[in-house]
Amino acid sequence: MAQKPSIPKGTRDFSPAEVVKRNYIFNTIKKVFRLYGFQPIETPAMENLSTLMGKYGEEGDKLLFKILNSGDFISKVPDELLDKKDSNKLTPKLSEKGLRYDLTVPFARFVVQYRNDIVFPFRRYQMQPVWRADRPQKGRYREFYQCDADVIGSNSLLNEAELIQIIDNVFTQLKINAIVKLNNRKILAGIAEIIGEHERLTDITVAIDKLEKIGIENVNRELEEKGVSKVAVENLQPILALQGSTGEKMVQLDSILAASEIGMKGVEELKTLFNYLQPMGLNTGVELDLTLARGLNYYTGAIIEVKTTDMEMGSICGGGRYDDLTGIFGLPGVSGVGISFGAERIYDVLEQLNLFPQESPEITRVMFVNFGEKEEAYCLPVLTKLRSAGINSEIYPESAKMKKQMNYANKKQIQFVVLAGESEIAEQKFTLKNMQTGEQQLLSTEELINTISKS
Repeated sequence: MAQKPSIPKGTRDFSPAEVVKRNYIFNTIKKVFRLYGFQPIETPAMENLSTLMGKYGEEGDKLLFKILNSGDFISKVPDELLDKKDSNKLTPKLSEKGLRYDLTVPFARFVVQYRNDIVFPFRRYQMQPVWRADRPQKGRYREFYQCDADVIGSNSLLNEAELIQIIDNVFTQLKINAIVKLNNRKILAGIAEIIGEHERLTDITVAIDKLEKIGIENVNRELEEKGVSKVAVENLQPILALQGSTGEKMVQLDSILAASEIGMKGVEELKTLFNYLQPMGLNTGVELDLTLARGLNYYTGAIIEVKTTDMEMGSICGGGRYDDLTGIFGLPGVSGVGISFGAERIYDVLEQLNLFPQESPEITRVMFVNFGEKEEAYCLPVLTKLRSAGINSEIYPESAKMKKQMNYANKKQIQFVVLAGESEIAEQKFTLKNMQTGEQQLLSTEELINTISKS
């Protein structure tokens, strides 16, 4: 007996019903992106490793899927290198390309490569899959879609405010209750400076970013293992534990970071952002969270994370400001800011809360029962008219038993079935059956189209 086929862990197949639901998410997000003047781009699934490596921090680099070179890729590798079995030194000899880890770094590469063809500030959206060699678990996959929107070529904090407006708009339309958490990497840099560990900003942010997952004790242990002094770790505790409203935390930060120029710059940026947001009438709550770090090294200003308040789930959207990501590729001084919606987690939230719409423009609404060749010939011109009217329609492809055809319609959740036998043909009419209510009507072609269109 042949072995049952399977797919790699951390990846998924999607049935027609699931794809319809996913498209509902993608179309909702895409519609909002377009409202704010964003234009679509696409980039290849694979990039040169030189583009990807070193952009996501040490931990991010480990999660990159590398692609083996074509041909006899191992023949040119020196024997001494093979004997040492050092994967870090061996990989560059075997692999020159990798699957993209996110959409932001490829976007920066795109901007530099096509700098003479795009208009700055450039507002782009991109909805494509990314890959991470992570340990699969609930809500975390190795292959998943990101839905990104970025503005590059502008320093204005109005861009951050509009991106938060987009977040609010999307989750309002999806009927997901959410909270937007904000912080600023300059504030984190200021905190590192105040506690006397400004050179260990990356270690501090990577550890803090795990606070919710592993708890404060494990964060402190990791900081000490990374070489952060015990005194610095102790001085960090009251800052991470700040209580009160966003306004009250801001007042405390003014005092705590008074001696740090970069820290005060971060506080001022957050104040400006909150001032922009105040008159926007957002449905989604926005709050300052000093434990928010987002471990990606390229963030330099505002950092954003969104969580649903309806259930326990990781972040469903995130992003931030990056001041010189394009500089890595030879175009310095171009600031950008972006957000990324996690389609997979949004799907899980909508599914568990039963928030997907019952009807979809992608499913069949009408099925013609097939009674034979004569009836086929009678139905086909009307089937064409229904499709021309924008009504998703199909005819059962063969004159099978009525029970089989009706079971087919029920399993596909088709709303209407059209029957045309000898009596209907004699009257030049059709019987329309509502599969949900059982109601039947005898209608002309025009009445049939009008009835279905209005329902």
